Amino acid sequence: MVGRIPVIDVMPLVDNGRLPAKATVGEPFPVSATVFREGHDLLGAEVVLIDPEGVRRPPVRLHPQPAVDRHSVDRYRAWVTPDRPGAWAFEIHAWSDPIATWQHDAGIKIRAGVDVELMFLEGRLLFERVLAGFGKKRGEASRILRGAIEAAQDTTRPVEARLAQLEAPELTAVLLTHPLRELVTVDGPYPAYADRPRALFSSWYEFFPRSEGAYRDSKTGAVVSGTFATAAKRLEGVAAMGFDVVYLPPIHPIGEVNRKGPNNTLTPGPDDTGSPWAIGSRLGGHDAVHPDLGTLADFDAFVARAASLGLEVALDLALQCAPDHPWVTAHPEWFTTRADGSIAFAENPPKKYQDIYPLNFDNDPEGLAHEVLRVVRHWMAHGVRIFRVDNPHTKPVAFWQWLLAEIRTTDPDVLFLSEAFTKPPMLQTLGAIGFHQSYTYFTWRTAKGEVEDYLREVATESDHRIRPNFFVNTPDILHEFLQYGGPPAFKIRAVLAAMGSPSWGVYSGYELFENVAVRPGSEEYLDSEKYQIRLRDWEAAEAEGRSLAPYLTKLNELRSSHPALQLLRNLVVHPTDDDGIVCFSKTAATADGGTDRVIVVINLDPHATRDTTVHLDLIALGLEPDATFSVRDELTGDDWHWGADNFVRLDPHQEPAHVLTVRVVP
Repeated sequence: MVGRIPVIDVMPLVDNGRLPAKATVGEPFPVSATVFREGHDLLGAEVVLIDPEGVRRPPVRLHPQPAVDRHSVDRYRAWVTPDRPGAWAFEIHAWSDPIATWQHDAGIKIRAGVDVELMFLEGRLLFERVLAGFGKKRGEASRILRGAIEAAQDTTRPVEARLAQLEAPELTAVLLTHPLRELVTVDGPYPAYADRPRALFSSWYEFFPRSEGAYRDSKTGAVVSGTFATAAKRLEGVAAMGFDVVYLPPIHPIGEVNRKGPNNTLTPGPDDTGSPWAIGSRLGGHDAVHPDLGTLADFDAFVARAASLGLEVALDLALQCAPDHPWVTAHPEWFTTRADGSIAFAENPPKKYQDIYPLNFDNDPEGLAHEVLRVVRHWMAHGVRIFRVDNPHTKPVAFWQWLLAEIRTTDPDVLFLSEAFTKPPMLQTLGAIGFHQSYTYFTWRTAKGEVEDYLREVATESDHRIRPNFFVNTPDILHEFLQYGGPPAFKIRAVLAAMGSPSWGVYSGYELFENVAVRPGSEEYLDSEKYQIRLRDWEAAEAEGRSLAPYLTKLNELRSSHPALQLLRNLVVHPTDDDGIVCFSKTAATADGGTDRVIVVINLDPHATRDTTVHLDLIALGLEPDATFSVRDELTGDDWHWGADNFVRLDPHQEPAHVLTVRVVP
């Protein structure tokens, strides 16, 4: 039912308030609504946060926004910040504002000589009502109000002087802080859930444990698998690059039936390892580890070593089975049986995965769901608090909503990343029902217009539903931009991901510029690590200057030291005159009460030098329209003097980007 003061089109709202909007501890998020009323009297509006204990926090004033189109007329907005994890809510309080109405009318009438003393009388009565609300308190606000009351009734002073005192900024500030509310309407509450900061801000590094520490036997020529113990030695290098999440593809026994050979061939040799996503064999299923990697105790030691280096371990949750997974025999009803009696294997035409059986959640949904819950809790008990979920869009959304709610009830710190490269409705809905982070379409956004549009989308349009994680590459995705752009392309995509999103990810080999596809037009790696162990010499690459690791390290250092880069909703795109250069900025409050401002300018063309003029929206940066200031390029150490319009030239073979920090000189 519409209130006395109508409040409509409230945001953030997910599924009409049936699902909570995304929020994060310490991250400001915008609350907005269209608020209006009949007639010409003015109104006020506030947002009130309700914390997980049900306590209403002090109200925050909603401010009218500029009307740029018909959808933004009478639009009000404020930013609020949850300070603890849990289930929050917010209300919109709207009211008739007699003081704002009087201020508007008095400014017109008194200057026009109409009802002068009547307007002063009405003002005095309003100020007295505000003062009465102070009770016995005495202070600066009380003094200002008493002075206004005297001015309103002092007919010996010039009218202009009396009005000037009643329009003074200090009085206006007091009246905004202590408004009179009439005809109050409360709309809501509407839910929002605040997760721990890692849900928003994280730097992921993906590697296959079997490749780390692997070697070729000098006598037999066979490749010997790495183990959890040898993979643990790689953790120091990952931590040194500034990553805080190490993500492992499936670590379980790999099926022997229909095992794939190198490059997804159907003719494996006796020593071929198969795909880790073909989970399960006579050696166990989703709750077991591959014996080549070690034991559960070895995995526990790996997790403990990661924690000692400040790394969280993310484990792949891939709900699919090899033909010889124990579930196939014990629970054939969990799979799809075809007309000829065979079990259907996975397909994503034209790709076929003969080594994988998809799960069918329709035959025994309760039994299968509780088995998955058992598996998840098993790995939680072994120190895993983050799961990367493989292809969640191929399972029922209702199942995920149930599973994530079950985990959140007992362990709200456990996070889930959705790997759903699928249609927007599914991607967005998976985020809405509880996934904490989402893979995105970032990989395929390479041209200026689509990059700018996508940055705006994830920061301001879908932010209440999903938190993006910008992975620059994955074992499945080697975009042609990286195949043909050379080392500059790897830098460009790394800067864009690391600066554009508070969460980003790198699959190992990126720092070695691995860029060869299995065939022209394919996004699959040649000799994909999905099907075989890959031998890499990290130390030699760094010693010979063939590694991007120092660059990735610098990007992560900047992310850690700048609060602005740890937020999502603060991104603003700025225009440039060249169709190959994109510019955006991020701002945030600092702990000492200052402002952190970062401006990023990137040449998206990995082949040619580009130059342009960057046109900054200084208001969006929290600066005066005619401000000038100094900037430091954190990638090169260069300093410049900037203003609203600035010339930029970027050679991708030298440095394709500026990451500028702003220093305002008083």
